[in-house]
Amino acid sequence: MNTNIAWHDDVHLLTVKTDNISLSLHSNESIIVYWEDKNKSFQAKIENLIDDHTCTMSVFDELPIGENLFLIWNERRMPIYPRGIVRTSWFDDQYFAHDAILGATCTKKSTKFSIWAPTATEIKLYLNSKNFLLKKQTHGVWEVVLYGDWHGFAYDYEITVNGKKERVNDPYAKAMLANSEKSVVVDFSRTEQMQQKRPMVQHLQDAIIYELHVRDATIHPQSGVINKGTFLGLTEKETKTEQGFSTALAYVKELGCTHVQLLPINDFARVNELLPMESYNWGYDPLYFQVPEGSYSLSPNDPIARINECKKMIDSFHQEGLSVILDVVYNHVFIMKESPFEKLVPGYYFRYHDDGTVSNGTGVGNDIATERKMVRKFILDTINFWLGEYKVDGFRFDLMGVIDVETMKSIYNRSVQEDVPIMLLGEGWELSTALASEKKATSSQSHQLPGIRFFNDLFRDSLKGNLFHNDDLGFVNGNGRFIERLPHLVTGSALEEFGIPFAADVDQTINYVECHDNHTLWDRLLITNRHATERERKKMHQLASGLTLLSQGVPFIHAGQEWFRTKQGDENSYISSDEINQLDWEKRELEDEYIKFIKTLIAIRKKHWVFRLRSKQEIRRRFHLLETPFPVFAFALFGNLEDISVYANPSNDHYDVRLPSSATWQVMATNDRDRNVMHDIKGEFTSIGPYEFIVLKKSRENN
Repeated sequence: MNTNIAWHDDVHLLTVKTDNISLSLHSNESIIVYWEDKNKSFQAKIENLIDDHTCTMSVFDELPIGENLFLIWNERRMPIYPRGIVRTSWFDDQYFAHDAILGATCTKKSTKFSIWAPTATEIKLYLNSKNFLLKKQTHGVWEVVLYGDWHGFAYDYEITVNGKKERVNDPYAKAMLANSEKSVVVDFSRTEQMQQKRPMVQHLQDAIIYELHVRDATIHPQSGVINKGTFLGLTEKETKTEQGFSTALAYVKELGCTHVQLLPINDFARVNELLPMESYNWGYDPLYFQVPEGSYSLSPNDPIARINECKKMIDSFHQEGLSVILDVVYNHVFIMKESPFEKLVPGYYFRYHDDGTVSNGTGVGNDIATERKMVRKFILDTINFWLGEYKVDGFRFDLMGVIDVETMKSIYNRSVQEDVPIMLLGEGWELSTALASEKKATSSQSHQLPGIRFFNDLFRDSLKGNLFHNDDLGFVNGNGRFIERLPHLVTGSALEEFGIPFAADVDQTINYVECHDNHTLWDRLLITNRHATERERKKMHQLASGLTLLSQGVPFIHAGQEWFRTKQGDENSYISSDEINQLDWEKRELEDEYIKFIKTLIAIRKKHWVFRLRSKQEIRRRFHLLETPFPVFAFALFGNLEDISVYANPSNDHYDVRLPSSATWQVMATNDRDRNVMHDIKGEFTSIGPYEFIVLKKSRENN
């Protein structure tokens, strides 16, 4: 192994490592950088000694990238390889191929193969047992055009970078063989064409999001689905349990949510696509971002079938009036050194600290450097592809706080070009990635990101207790703890008069108490309220779901939350079994009464616009906090022709409460079996039972 290497770390800077050359600042030896292919030389000189065998050298001229360069010194010939130079603004500007169409662009007559690799010295395409040299174009793009019909053919590249030859798949691949073996050429005019128009959503404040995992949704033996655990399983209509209760697509439609958010459906690791039942994964180990996951296909080794099945699933949701949000993971890759990004342009696609160590704010070994121009281009090209080819309706950004603000702005600007509102939401957590805080797409920077929504962890933790402390209590399970926060939370978490804003505006909060991560709410209540009865825990659970659904902002429900989904205490089930993760459709049968309560609340939210106010001004005008005995919390929303009051009692006691006015109040919803829905309350007073959540309506015309 050659241990005499010069690394190109900045425009005029080399870092030279030697094994046996004695270094001296005062050496009079001639030092030359030699450009082999052009028979051209550049002068260099030692600047600093780092240790006995490492020094930095300066070069007056700008050295070419992606060429065979050597350092001639002390009768030795050392290769010069690009390293830190790829993370400079000079490199980003010089090699920004903003107009390049990358990937394999296929028609019946020809296919153009295009790949971005500025530091490569040679690239070969391997296709149909032959290889073809690519030609370097401007801005680091390499291309070759092959005539003929290559639709469905597998391909990969052999790339020479830093003196090594390596086979690599196309990061812009739109299809793959099973288990990401090779990229596959696709002519999309010959794939399934989307039949259904996107559902029209008047305003994204009207959205109600239901988070669903493709496999979880149908894998249960009682799902009534034939193609269990697959894209096509979610195209089957009118599926039922043996007892006749709706399941899968039919159930989601019946529930009444507007958007389905699918955990990642692009190609991911850890599941053998040819034997998918042998392992499980949520999908947060991304491999290829523009390729549908093979384990969800009936024919994982048929790349075209995989694409068509994914499109049919999205079409089926659209046909039922459900918009589709994709959960996307643009913050890291599964294994950095195995990623085509790292193989093609080592050191460019990932974020580094100033000392040269890899940034790991994600906690999984690497952070994608979204702020770099060609990384941002890849993300935008991928967003554009899913919007255009698959007609999706939104994106949920995993660990969005690791993504930079400018990239998220660019995604928003692209999304508003669609003919329906595109939902953009993400986890705006502050993580220790190597990027300045003001450049991160966190909730604290929401003022820079209008139109983008943030998961509201203050809402979550205030209702059920701090996520990272198992015994911590919140409002619903802690006898009204944090009641002082509730006016802030139910009004959209943005009004300064109720507390420090979580987000800049009321249309930027995603309200939730449960998602795929961490304990389900039911499992948490089993820990925090182990001495309560099952009935009491169920009512606490309903309090949390009720406040989520009837607060200002966009509500988010984890699939099965409405029937007290359990993962048997598994707090991190990302690679656990189907028995842990599956939607239990038998439990859905048992809890149908409670599901009806959630359906009622969803219907109330959709019918009454006062729960979906679109500005701070309207909320200030319509919202009124009601006086109640502690720990009961209540508020009223004043419409044009009717008033609605919501009461939540997080205790095991009865309380008398005074209504906003003496009138006839209709009980629209309650989780108290002893109180009849649609029953009228006459007068100015009523009582609220233990752990009761009640919604009342008064029509001004009749009072």
